[in-house]
Amino acid sequence: MGNQANPAFAVGAVVVPIAALVYAVQFGTIQHHTYVHVMAGVLWTGIDLFMAIVLGPVLGSLSVSERSSVFERFTPKMTFLMPTLALVTIFGGITLAMRMGIFSHAQPWIALFSTVAVIPALLLIGHQFNAFRDRRWQALFAIVAVAHIAYLATTLPEFALTRPSIMLALAIVTVLTVLGFGVLMPGEARIYLESVSANPDQNVISRYGMRNAKLSAVQGVFQLAIIVVMVYIRWGGF
Repeated sequence: MGNQANPAFAVGAVVVPIAALVYAVQFGTIQHHTYVHVMAGVLWTGIDLFMAIVLGPVLGSLSVSERSSVFERFTPKMTFLMPTLALVTIFGGITLAMRMGIFSHAQPWIALFSTVAVIPALLLIGHQFNAFRDRRWQALFAIVAVAHIAYLATTLPEFALTRPSIMLALAIVTVLTVLGFGVLMPGEARIYLESVSANPDQNVISRYGMRNAKLSAVQGVFQLAIIVVMVYIRWGGF
């Protein structure tokens, strides 16, 4: 997939945002941290809205073969770029809230968020690839589930309510995480696997591509909602 995405693009799309986040968290000021978080979020939201509002309708007017051709070239780049932007935005936002002292009782809430986001996402991945009977998936799911449940159990005694706006933000981010990593990313993988198969089915590529474009609209709505919540967190005191 890296070759189809262009190796330089694939490396840059992953390394640059993550390096910026590491610098901001470990060495940067709160202003640097805020910039990285906001810029990753702007790119993540903007690309999703562009796909839903502009690219989706354009592709919808093309023939199946034409749509398939676009998705075969477009999807590998998105597979490297979008998950990275999502992770940097989410992790950057959580660490920034902790750094600013507005995320009280953070560890139990992070454990809860991680558990209710990662486990459903992994179940959706297994469902889409019919992997529930695959022992490799079963082993991976067992390890992830046990680790998250243990993390949640160890932090549960410290559980207490945090700010309502933080709870709302975590709820929205949970939906975005499950949808992005549990549905959109597996769809991109299906497009790639179909495109490199011996006899690619253009209908399959087109169907998954258009599904992802439509789901980007759902992502965009939730991302706009969380922007409103972020404003209240920063300036509204909610």
